This record gives sequence, structure tokens and C-alpha cells, in this order.
Amino acid sequence: MLDVVLISLAAFFAGVLNAIAGGGSFLTFPALVFIGVPAIAANATSAVAVFPGYLSGAAGFLSEIKAFDRRELYWLLGLSVIGGVAGALLLLVTPSEVFSFIVPWLLLFATLLFAFDKKIRAWTKGDKDTNPIGKTAATLAVTTYGGYFNGGLGIVLLALFSGLGFRDMNLMNGLKNALSFILSGASVVTFLLAGIVYMREAAIMMMAATIGGYVGARLARKLPVPVIRAIVIMVGLSMTVVFLARS
Repeated sequence: MLDVVLISLAAFFAGVLNAIAGGGSFLTFPALVFIGVPAIAANATSAVAVFPGYLSGAAGFLSEIKAFDRRELYWLLGLSVIGGVAGALLLLVTPSEVFSFIVPWLLLFATLLFAFDKKIRAWTKGDKDTNPIGKTAATLAVTTYGGYFNGGLGIVLLALFSGLGFRDMNLMNGLKNALSFILSGASVVTFLLAGIVYMREAAIMMMAATIGGYVGARLARKLPVPVIRAIVIMVGLSMTVVFLARS
């Protein structure tokens, strides 16, 4: 019962964080590890738990997505499927002790991405005539990272879009959620077929995260953005320290 309460609370607040600013995986993944789920299975189960929220996020920018070039959209979505599956397969062949070792560094990387996201997007600003091979390689690299480890994915995607020459923030947010949904869906299917998802825990967390997302959407209009960002960064750094201590 204590395990159920813990993962439910973690998923609820993850839903709140994702609706406001992102960073929900900083809570769902550690919570699963703390109740005894092996690190790789915890990563897969966490991906399943937060997966549905991306669709509602994309729906909020449907008009921008519809107005976007159809051919380029399909290209991005296709690469997302490939990257999501590739990242999931890479996770499945990663030895558990290796993944446990790199987890705190992945958490730290994701936290730093979140903390310095504006500067990162400024550094990665590019032009629309970016080399097609470079665009494809960069997109595959980012989506593969998302299939392997979901933390900080939104920030990495926004940096990618800046590098590809996008400037409309609403469109970038819409594409971020759409690609996150597609690549996470591809990785989730891979994890389910591999049988490494803890289905009971995933179902509980999905319901809690959905409720948290509704609450978070309401809070987003009231809490100052700097406070929200500080909370996410503090959680990410705290989880990094905890996992470093465990490794």
C-alpha cells in the first residue's frame, strides 16, 4: 500500500510539473526505482506512465500543426518513430549495471538542459536552409535520446527546432508535443513487446498523472514561472544527488 501511495503521489506531481513546465520524469522514474523496480524497467514503466499527456499537449496547438508544411511534418514524425524504436532497443541491450551507473548523469544532463534552456536555444539558432543530411542526423539523435531516456526531451526538441530555423514558439511547442507523443509511443510499444513494463504500476501512475495534469493546467495560470522552474531544477538536482549516492 505504501508503494502504491508513493508512485501515485509521484505520478500526480509529475502530471502537475509536465502541465506547467516539464520535468515530470524526475519524479516518476526515481519513485519506481525506490519501490524496487529495476532501473531499466523503471525507465520503461515511467515512459508508459507519462506517455498519454503528450497527446493533449499537442492538441492545444492543433491549429499551428495543421498549418505546418505537411511533407516536413511527416518527415519529422517518421524520424521520430525510427528514433523512438532505436532508443528503446538501445535501452533493452544496455546492461542493467551500466544503465544504473549512467542514470545520475542523464538526470544531471536533463536538469542542466532545463536550467539553461533559453541559452541553449539561443546557441542552436540556425537557418531554414540547414543541410538535409545534418537535419536528419540531428533529428534522429534527439529522438533516439528520447526513446532511450525521456528526461529533458522537451528541451532537447526545442533546441533542435531552433537549430533547424524555426521561430514560431507556438508551432515549436506543438511539434515538441507531437514528436514526443509519436516517439514515446514507438518506444512504449517496444517496451511492451519486450515485456519489461510493470503494468500494474504503469496503470496506477497513468491515472494519477492525468489528474495531476488537470490540476497543473489550473495552477499554471497562478504560479510565477520562476517559482515553477526553481521547483523543477531543485527536484532534478536532488534526484541526481540521490542516485549518485546509490551508485
